[in-house]
Amino acid sequence: MESVRHDGRETAYRLAGVGRGASDATALYVHGSGATHRLWAAQYGPDGPAQPAAALDLSGHGQSDDVETDPGPETLDAYARDVIAVAEETGANALVGNSLGGAVVLHVALDTAFAPDALVLAGTGGKLTVNESLREWLADDFDRAVDVLHGPDRLFHDADERVLDRSRSQMLTTGQAVTHRDFMTCHAFDVRDRLDEIDAPALAVVGEHDSLTPPSYHEFLADRLPDCEYVEIPDAAHLAMAERPDAFGRAVGRFLDSVGD
Repeated sequence: MESVRHDGRETAYRLAGVGRGASDATALYVHGSGATHRLWAAQYGPDGPAQPAAALDLSGHGQSDDVETDPGPETLDAYARDVIAVAEETGANALVGNSLGGAVVLHVALDTAFAPDALVLAGTGGKLTVNESLREWLADDFDRAVDVLHGPDRLFHDADERVLDRSRSQMLTTGQAVTHRDFMTCHAFDVRDRLDEIDAPALAVVGEHDSLTPPSYHEFLADRLPDCEYVEIPDAAHLAMAERPDAFGRAVGRFLDSVGD
């Protein structure tokens, strides 16, 4: 792991594929609530859709320093600063975000001076309402919240136990305070009426069975963003990049190649 210092904190990231015949698009992968850069292992690895590629740990996740921010816009802005710092350090020009990470990517594109060449919005949306029961469990019964999220057609559709156990373990390691902050930041997020301000080409990619950010969210993105493709990954739910990495990688690779043409 490498790190970059910015805004009084260290943000950790992994950079892979340097010197492997880089494509025109260098991708920076941004994880979602309660996760870390490890979510993207299949994407930043040697067979990933863009090389070089980087994946970061947002503040308070993995090996990155935490921030003292209230859930909502303050946290979203802090996470956006993490992304920009790593993007500038690594030369990344394509941002790939899942769930909360998608909200961060949209915030970067809409409300900062950083101008990505391309966006991949995976398992996310212009609005990310969190179910009331889940919000309560995240605050008061974290183990139950983690179990519910790993139920059928939430984070995964039909993943093997190894993938499920790794995901559960990562969320528990991230911990209740940070994961709750993440989900509440999602709940406050809504840029549906601003999507037409984004001129970078985008890909909205979703698992067929995603009930947390369903295909309709991504159809909305494809309809409202000025230049956006829509791709649905079969036999996957919210974390298609981990459940069906080959199909996800092909979709992202085709898109990034088209942006580079």
